[in-house]
This record gives sequence, structure tokens and C-alpha cells, in this order.
Amino acid sequence: MERLHWVQHRCRQLLEGNSGQGWYSAPDGLPNKSSSHRVSGKRRTVFARHGPHQQEFEAISKGYKGNAIHTTKYSLLTFIPMNLFQQFHRVANLYFLFLALLNWVPVLEAFQKEITMIPLLVVLSVIAIKDALEDYRRYLFDKNVNSHVVQVFCGKQNAYVDQCWKDVRVGDFVRLSCNEIIPADMLLLYSSDPHGVCYIETANLDGETNLKQRQVVLDLPVMGGDVTMENFHSRIECENPNDDLSRFRGYIEHPSGLRVGLHNSNLLLRSCTIRNTETVVGIVVYAGHETKAMMNNSGPRYKRSQLEKRLNTDILWCVLLLITMCLTASIGHGLWVKDFKDPIFVVDTETSPALAGFYVFWTMIIVLQVLIPISLYVSIEIVKLGQIYFIHNDLALYNEQLDSRIQCRALNITDDLGQIQYLFSDKTGTLTENKMVFRRCSIYGVEYPHEENARRLEVYEAEKEEAAGRSVTLKSGCSRKSLSCRSLSCNRSSVSLHTLTAESEEEDQLSNHNQPRTSAFCSRVTKNVVPDPELVRKLSWLCSPVLPVSDISSGTPSSLEVTYITDFFLALAICNSVVVSLPSQPRHVLPKARTPLKSLEEIKLMFQRFSFSPFSALSPPQTRGSPRTFASRLFSLGKTGSFTLSTPPDSTTDVSEPGRESNLQASNLRRKLDLSSTVEGGGAGLMEDRDTVDDIKDFKKIPDGARQDVEDLGREMGSDEELLYEAESPDEAALVHAAQAYCCTLRRRSAESLLVDLPGIGSLTVQLLHILPFDSNRKRMSVVVRHPLSGQLVVYTKGADSVIMDLTETPKGAEQAQEIYSHIREQTQKHLDSYARDGLRTLCIARKVLEEEEYEVWLKRQRLAENCIENREELLLDSAQRLETNLTLLGTTGIVDRLQEEVPETIEALQQAGIKVWVLTGDKKETAINIACACKLLSPNDQLLTASCDSKDACAALLEELKSEVQRGDDSLTEQTAAGNHGESSSGTVASFILVIDGRTLDWALQEELKEDFLELSCQCKAVICCRSTPLQKSQVVQLIRDQLGAMTLAVGDGANDVSMIQVADVGIGISGQEGMQAVMSSDFAISRFKHLRKLLLVHGHWCYSRLANMILYFIYKNVMYVNLLFWYQFFCGFSGSVMTNSWVLILFNLVFTSVPPLVYGVLDQQVPSETLMELPELYRAAQTSKIYVPHTVLITLLDAFYQSLVCFFVPYFAFRGSDIGELAFGSPINTSALLIILLHQVLESHTLTWIHVLVLVLSGALYFGFVVLFSLFCVTCSPPTNPLGVETLQMSQPIFYIVCALTTVMALLPRLLFRALHNTFQPSALLKSAQMDIADSENYRRRMQRWNLSHSRVNRLPVCADNPGLEPSTDSAVS
Repeated sequence: MERLHWVQHRCRQLLEGNSGQGWYSAPDGLPNKSSSHRVSGKRRTVFARHGPHQQEFEAISKGYKGNAIHTTKYSLLTFIPMNLFQQFHRVANLYFLFLALLNWVPVLEAFQKEITMIPLLVVLSVIAIKDALEDYRRYLFDKNVNSHVVQVFCGKQNAYVDQCWKDVRVGDFVRLSCNEIIPADMLLLYSSDPHGVCYIETANLDGETNLKQRQVVLDLPVMGGDVTMENFHSRIECENPNDDLSRFRGYIEHPSGLRVGLHNSNLLLRSCTIRNTETVVGIVVYAGHETKAMMNNSGPRYKRSQLEKRLNTDILWCVLLLITMCLTASIGHGLWVKDFKDPIFVVDTETSPALAGFYVFWTMIIVLQVLIPISLYVSIEIVKLGQIYFIHNDLALYNEQLDSRIQCRALNITDDLGQIQYLFSDKTGTLTENKMVFRRCSIYGVEYPHEENARRLEVYEAEKEEAAGRSVTLKSGCSRKSLSCRSLSCNRSSVSLHTLTAESEEEDQLSNHNQPRTSAFCSRVTKNVVPDPELVRKLSWLCSPVLPVSDISSGTPSSLEVTYITDFFLALAICNSVVVSLPSQPRHVLPKARTPLKSLEEIKLMFQRFSFSPFSALSPPQTRGSPRTFASRLFSLGKTGSFTLSTPPDSTTDVSEPGRESNLQASNLRRKLDLSSTVEGGGAGLMEDRDTVDDIKDFKKIPDGARQDVEDLGREMGSDEELLYEAESPDEAALVHAAQAYCCTLRRRSAESLLVDLPGIGSLTVQLLHILPFDSNRKRMSVVVRHPLSGQLVVYTKGADSVIMDLTETPKGAEQAQEIYSHIREQTQKHLDSYARDGLRTLCIARKVLEEEEYEVWLKRQRLAENCIENREELLLDSAQRLETNLTLLGTTGIVDRLQEEVPETIEALQQAGIKVWVLTGDKKETAINIACACKLLSPNDQLLTASCDSKDACAALLEELKSEVQRGDDSLTEQTAAGNHGESSSGTVASFILVIDGRTLDWALQEELKEDFLELSCQCKAVICCRSTPLQKSQVVQLIRDQLGAMTLAVGDGANDVSMIQVADVGIGISGQEGMQAVMSSDFAISRFKHLRKLLLVHGHWCYSRLANMILYFIYKNVMYVNLLFWYQFFCGFSGSVMTNSWVLILFNLVFTSVPPLVYGVLDQQVPSETLMELPELYRAAQTSKIYVPHTVLITLLDAFYQSLVCFFVPYFAFRGSDIGELAFGSPINTSALLIILLHQVLESHTLTWIHVLVLVLSGALYFGFVVLFSLFCVTCSPPTNPLGVETLQMSQPIFYIVCALTTVMALLPRLLFRALHNTFQPSALLKSAQMDIADSENYRRRMQRWNLSHSRVNRLPVCADNPGLEPSTDSAVS
């Protein structure tokens, strides 16, 4: 198929006259100074189309594709040849074509030449019509897209003019406005935003509804407001087109020789939408089919199911059977011709027996062609489409909150869902909600439990359960209550939970205008963080005019602790990629900057009241009142030095003295009065003055000090309208909202600066120098900023604790400083372990102060890496690692990610079904174990095996030790079983082993030498938990189980880090959750909740597998049974290839008369009801062990088909033996009996018989009888040389015809009926036992209700049968 697609692509290129491959070849006219930097086939050079480099542009742009897209496969001229070429790649169609051509050879002719063309023409015509309709829809879509209008710079008119998308070329300058869709991949050169940023929405590309920020290429010459581009002299070098959406490498070279690196943040991708920006201008670098969006448009996934693979083997056995039958006929005919003497009819005596036998061999190939179930492949595709339809429309797999259904992206592996043996699951977002909620934190070694926040989560859970009963009903599309439904690819909305309750319905009724926007991770439970009172009290000292160095007895924080707390929340606010906007503003309006609460001079005056010297050995300890400003002392943690501060306490207590509280109130009052007196004129000043007066009035009414601290901070940082944070991950959103709860608010973001509110200070602009984004290798993210108060260069880093803790170092210098920092590390590690045991996700926050010289050296290396095209990722990784060293640990956060509903029940059911569940996660071991316990993957009686080592030898020894331990456990279990204990605990659950292995050990275990040991150990465990695993390790584990054990694997995940695992597994399932649509786009099936796996596998998987397996067996039986009738006739016609029926019936028997019932059987048959399958997961395992479609069942089916064909042929033969009946009259009861046997055989095999089944069976029989009767009445020369006129009508008018048909049908089906009855009596299957149990339960219930009805009938109560029609009324109640 790949070669076919390539040939089609090349043919289309030749027809379009565009055979360029997009490779770069250096033209003669290019400057020599840059020619050495271009590598043919690896880079692309782009010049402005209407710039000064016209010759260079013309020379290199010939090989670049235009922006017109053509997703159609055919044109009017190429449709017939290309469609036939594609269809004849199927072996089935080639087989039909070969038979049709054989029948055109006179000596091999078995039927009329036209008749053998019918099956081929029917198949080709149906598929061609389907392909034509699909291609026409694609043509209309292409025409619509190519006709979109966009503003493109025209050199002749020296202005932007409207052009269609299809006319855009590489090198064109395109101007876009807000809410316009990007027509091609463009490099961002201009933005109307004063900070040079642009916001795009990628929902059309990857389904993510949160905004992404893009920035203008740095160091571009300033262009005027009209953005005239004719003086654009720069040259762009970038990588050749590829499908990596997250990577763009290149550089832009200015006339001065300056090179500026280009990144993914400079690229605007096709199909994305401009948001929050009035105007942008970009230059096209990739167009049309070379854009990343089009290169990722691969269409539905195609996989071959295991059932299909086995079917191919059985088809080969059918071919072998066909050849055997034809050889038998060939040899028999040769012997018959050789031994035949004195013929009474004309026989060709000139042809030798050997040659006659050779001719008969090919004639029999034509006659027995239906033995090969070629139509089975088409039938399987139709049945799978029907199965997918019912899966897609199952209400149990519908998510009301997201208004999303299950998506079936792979259309031909539905039966694999019923054979899963291993399930590999991600944790975050798959087993859990992935709705991160800030739960608690540790700063400066002090833990803040946030107990009120915990109670808020409990209240939210109760509200959620209550709202579930009042949630809206099934919606067909994106409802208006979804507030934001911008995703065109997945039909999902980014709506928080509370928008589905009655509260939102009331709001909808009150307002009919446009609703405010929501973001992907802005649910109520995420945003409304309740601050910890103790932490608020300490943070409020930032507003206090007096800050003692240390006063543990009074609970007063030290200056260093306040510094840590402030830096901690500042890092939470700025170390991210969050986009800030306001819900009520239009998409193109940016939030206005707020007026600072204090001027910089007032801040400095306030900070001068503080006095401490952290990590400063070079300067003596300073006393309170020193002229040194707080900005240069509070936020300047040096690398060495000493300070006179005491060790932070292990636990905090809220202790406050009345005198100190009154002093604090008085000082706050004086501060507010001083602030109001310094405000000068203007609307903003008047507003601040009024707010201050109101604050003072409220201040006098507050008796509690801690409550006052919270309200002081709230009034200081209060905003008129709630900010909207659009984050790329739920972790980022949770941390930013947590910082906002403590009045450290991120208000605006640009490419070069951040606007942040600090408690007691107001709005400050933080200069943003560099962002080092998160990646799976570093497991951390960093930002380099210039501190707004101290002016120092600071690196703020957040990441996994396993990484950050290794990068932090104890500062050199005074012993006291080292003791304090060691104490902080020790306490923080204890808190990390505690958080992990509680199942919280942990992140560590750290910082580092850079010297100017150190930053300059690093910046040169970083820019060199950014300007490289080859090996850029490796160089950037090395540069980031050089910067992120010697960090100072600030604290850690604990984020709760609650389990999804019904996850424990789902995992328990899957394990009962015989599916081994593995959890592959990047979280800590303690967190993974906690989640495993919560979801019942790990039971209290299970024994935990932990594998963690640092070397390959240690790993080998550990694996051997663990295998021995498991073996000892199995031996003891065997002894207990022999003693009668059965290895069960008091709770009744069987004790098993659970293996927990970390990422480092997994690396060793997956190596070739240790792979077998790891595989043997894991197979003996009930479950395996791989923690701290990378995306590559996840895929390697899945591939190991799939290839080495030959097991059917399923992988489920929700994020981009799960894509490789999903693609490697036999069945990949993506969860359309909180982390975009990368997993969904790579999956075979997409669901919205983990609990849907239960019904998808146990019910639909069981049904799909059993239906298809039984249908395949039925097809094989049907074809073999009918073909053998023709074969038995050869023994009575000299093996001449003659048939006892007319050729029309022979061709249409399998094509029309018996083709529809198997389709209905394959779509609608239910071996067991869905309720029973859900309640008894063991039936899933029973279906796997019984193996419906295995070699011995195929053999039994073939033997049954041979027996039925013998009965169907020889009962009419002996009935009409000795009579003068003709060959067509003899064939009439045989055909009729065969039809009845085949249809009734399906009735016996069906587990469900609905009116649809009955209707189809009746119509199939009526169609056959109607056809043969009409054919017998009106067709005279339809089937030469035979004449069927009047044959069928004569036969059907005689009673013996019906007697023979009835007797034949009963004798043929009786053995199968008896065998099934005996087998179900003495060896009933688990499925039959479950059905009998259901019947018994219902019968017991009926009897109990009857007894209850009889016992209560005398007290004049209504009988139970009034509400239960299945019960018979009692006599007493009937009399009364």
C-alpha cells in the first residue's frame, strides 16, 4: 500500500507539472559567504518574494510547493485507471479477474462468459462508487479551503491585497487579523502587540483549546506601522519540511551578518487561529502539503487484527483444499476418458487423457471458485463498521460533562478488544482526574498543611456528587452551556464541572448575551485555593514596618524565612508559560496594567525599615534602621556567607501576643494613612484613595489578627475582575492559582517582561531574559529574570524532586548557614516523602543568583546553540544543564490529583477478567504505590517487591533474588492449597506479588542480558508498577511483552508522553482529558474516562470477537458445504466440470441469497447480555480460553460442512434414483435444501433471535424462491446450453420436492443439534453457566415473590404481580 500511495503521489505530481522534491540545491547567484553553511537535502533557504533578492528567490523557489492542497486521490481522467489499479492490489479482486479470464478460454469454459464477470463487476462497482463519493467530498473540502481569502503583500501595488489561499507562495508576506486562520506555516515578523507577542489557538491542529504564545523574531529592524516589506534584506535558513509540531530549527541572517536563532515560538502553524492580537505579519516558509499540519494529516489508522491474520492462514488451507479437489477431478476425468469405451454420446477422443485432465483442472477451478470465501473480507469490513456504529452510540460510553463520545479511529481491530491480555496504563490523567488542586506546601523547611483547603475539597466532592444528579441530559453536539467549544477535531469543550449544574442553568436564563470565556484548567476547585493562616501571617510581615530578625517564642518569622516565602510564590507566579487574559474581554483586547499600590520610592522607604544579612560574610551584621535598602538585602541570597538567624522550627504554631497584634494594627493603619496622603490627582489616585478609606473602615472592625492579615493582603491585591489563566498543563494552572491566593498574582506576560503583583508592594515589571522550557530529559523548567527590586540576575527552577534535590548544594561559608540549609533540605525531604505517601504530586522550587559575567558566558553558549540547525536539541540540553546547577532549595508543593470515578471497580473487574494491569508513570515510587492502593491494583494482602539499584550487576543480582522470593512464595502457596487453605487470607483475597521498579533499574532490566530475567519475574507477578519511567521506557516495556510473550497488549494514556506507548501496543487508547489531543490523535480508540474501558473491553470486546469469530466460521462452513455439492456431482458426470444447476443460481447463491444473514449475525448477535458480562468479568477470560476461532474449531466446522453436503446431495440422489429426472430438476431440491440448511444452521448458531434476524432470513428465502420461479417462468435462453424453462415450477408443484427438502434439512442439522445438547449437558461452558444462573436467579425471585404474594393476599394488599407482569396472580387475591 505504501508503494501504491507513492506511485499515486508521483503521478499526481507529473500531471500537475510539479516534480520538485523540496530539496535545496545551491543556485549560482547566491553569495559565497553563506554557501558553505548549506547542506543539500537538509535545509531550506527562504527569501522575500518581493524583496531585493528577486533572482535568488526565483532560483530556489521553483522546487517549493504552492499553498493549494489536494487531498483527493483522483481526477476525472485518472479515476478509472487509478481506482482499478488500487482495487487490483487486493488478492481477492485478482482472484476474480483470473477466474473471469480463465472462463474466456474456450476449452476451459464452465459458464457463460458474462456470468463469471458478475462477481467481479459487482465488487468493483460498489467500491468504485464508494471511493468516488468520498473523493468528491474531499474535492469540495479542498475547494472550500483553497478559496479562503487572506491579505498578501503585492510588490506591484506595494500594498496588501486579498488573495486566495491557493495563490500564496513561500516567501510571501501575509497579514492576519484577530480570529483569522493561518493559511500556511509562517515566521512571525511583526505583531501589533507592543511586546512583540502573538497568541494562537491550536484547537484545529491538536485539539488543545488553551492559548499558545508566539513571539516576533528577535533583533529585527524596526518597521513602520504600515509594515512595508520591500526592504526586507534578511535571509532565512531552516530545516526541510517535517511533521514535528513541537520543533522548528533555523536562523535568520541579517545584511549585517548577524544571525538570530529561530524556534518553534517564532512559527505560526497552518490551521491555527490568531487570538488576542489585532494584526500580525509573517513570511511563509512552508506552504501547502509541506506545512506541518498537512504532513500530520494521515487519516484513519490502519491495523490488521489478530483474527484477520489467522484468517489468512485458513484461507490458504481453503486454497489447498480447492487444489486437492481440482486435482482429484482432473485425475478422475483423465482416467474416465482413458477407460471409457463405446460412448453413446459425443466425446472428444482426439484430446489425450492427460491434456483433458489438465483442462478439467482449470475448469474445476472456475466451478468451485466459491470455496475461497473472497466476499468474507468485504463482509468483515461491513460488520466492523456496524460494530463501531453501536460502540460509538453507546450511552454508557458518553461523557456528559465534556459532551464527548467514544471515538473509533482504527476501523478494523474491534475484535482485538476481546482478546486483551496485558493492559498498560499511565497514571496522571488516565487513572486520575488530571485536575490538579494545590493541597499543601513546604517552604524554608516548614510544612503548611492548608487544612481549610482540605475541607474545601471535601465540600467540593459532596457538591460534585449532588450536581451529578442534576446534570444535563445527553447532548448531540456542543451545547451552549459548554461556554467554550472551539475544538473542531474532537467536538469537546473546555468546561468546568460547575457549569453543568443547576446554578449555571439559572445564569443562562438570566443572560442571553455572550458568555465569558473559560480556560482548560480553570475549574472552580482549582482556582479557589484557601490560604493557610500561618503562611498568610508570615507573608503579611512583608507589609509590616518592623521585622525582627528572629522571635521563635512569638512565632514571628525571620527575615530569611520571609525571603524564602516571597521568592517561593514569585517562582510559582513566573516560572511557567501561562497566558493571561480577562474572561469578559474580547479575544483581541489585552488587559490593562494596573497602577502600582506604591511608587518605587515608597517601596524603598518601606524596605529600609527591614534589616538582615542573609549569606553575607563580607559585610557585618546590620542593625534595624540601616540605610541599606530591603531590595538589595531581602532578595539577594549570596553563595557564601553567614547570618545570625536561628534554625527554623519543625512545626509551626499560630502564636501571637495581644500587644504585638495591636502594634501591627497600628502600623498597618499608619501605613495606609501614609499611602493615602502620597496619592496625587487623577482617576486612579482617587480610586486608590477611596479604596484605602474603605480598607481603614473595615480594618477597625476586625478583631482577629490572622483574619486581618488575610484581608489586608486581599485588599492590597484586589482586582476588579478575575484573571483568566490559560496554561499548557494542569500543574502550571494549579501553581499559578495558588500564588494568586497569596496575592502574588501574574497579571500580564510578554516576550520580554512579566507584570506581577506582590503582597504589600503592588504591580512590578519583571524583566524576562530567558525561558528554558520543560522537557522529559531534564524534568524541570527554568526562567532567567532580572529581579525588579534587587536588580540581580536570578534563575527560578521548578521540577521533579528527584532532579532538583540533586542540583541543590549546601552554600559554602559560615557553619551556621550550612546548618540551616542542611536543616531545610532534611525537613523538605521528609515533607516530600510524606506528600508522596499521601498520593500527592510533588514539585520542588529552587533559585540561583547569577553574576553578570557568568550570565554573559552562558548566554553566548546558549545563542550558539539556538543558531544551530543540526544537533540543536543536544546543544540546548547541554546549555540548560550548565545553568541549572548549584541551586538554592526554596520549598516544595503537594498537588492532589484525585482518582477518576469507578477506577478501583474498573481495575478490579479487568483483573478478574484475566487482564494483567501494569501502571507506567513518571511519578515517585511512593506516589505510585499510594495510587495503586487507592485503585485496588494493590490489595492489603499483596506482597510488594521493590527493584531499585544503580548498576547492571546489582540489577542482575536483585532480579535473581526477587525471582527466588516469588518462587518461595509460590511453593508456600502450593503447600497451603494442599493443606486446604487455598492460599486465601481472612478477607478471601488471594495473596500475590506486585513488582515496583524505578526508571533507573528499568533501564538495566530492559537490556538484552537481563531482559529474560525481568520478563520471567514480571510474568509471575499480579501487576507491575514502573515509576520514574520515561516515554521511551514505556514503549520498550510494551514492546517487550508484545514481542516476547506474543500477548495481546493494550496501552492507555492521555498525554504526549504516552504517544509512543500507545502506538507500539496492539490496541492504543487515548483519553481526551486535560492534556490536549496528542494521545487521542495517535490512538485507535479515544475515550473520556478510564471507567469506560470496563464496558469497552468486557462487553463490546467480548461481543465483537465472538461475533466475528463465529461469522468467519459460518462463512467457511457455508462455502465448503455448497462447493462440496458440486464436487459430489462430478463422480456422476465423468469429472467433466458439469453442474446440476443453472449458472445464475450458482453465482448468486453466495453473492446474494446467503450474503445478508451473516452480516446481521455479525453485528447484532449477543452471546451474553451486557449486564451479565459486566457483573461476571470472568466470562471475558472464559471466552479467551475457549478460543472460538482456533484450528480445531475450523476443523470441526469443515467436517460438519462435509457431512451436511453429503446428506444434502445423496438424500435427493437416492430419492430420485432410477427416475427420468433431468440434471436441472435434480439440482432444484439440492439447491433448496442447501439454502434451508445454511439459513437454519445460522439460527442454531445464533444466541440472539430478533425480528431483524427473522426478517432477513425470511427475505433471503423469499428472494431465492422468487428468483428461481421467475427465472423458470420467463427465461428461455438465459443459461445455455441448458434450458431452465418450467423446471422449478414443475418441481415445486410436486409433494416429493417438499418431502425431500424437509428430510434433507432435518438429517443434515440433527447431528449438530444433538452434539450441542450433549456437550452443554455434560460440559457446559462458563457462558452457558452464567445464562443458567441468570435464569435460576430470576426463577427463584419469581417463586419468592409468589410466596410473598400468597402470604399477604389475605390482608387485602395488592399482589406483587401487579408490578411484575411475569408473575401469576394468586388464587386468593383473585377471589377477593
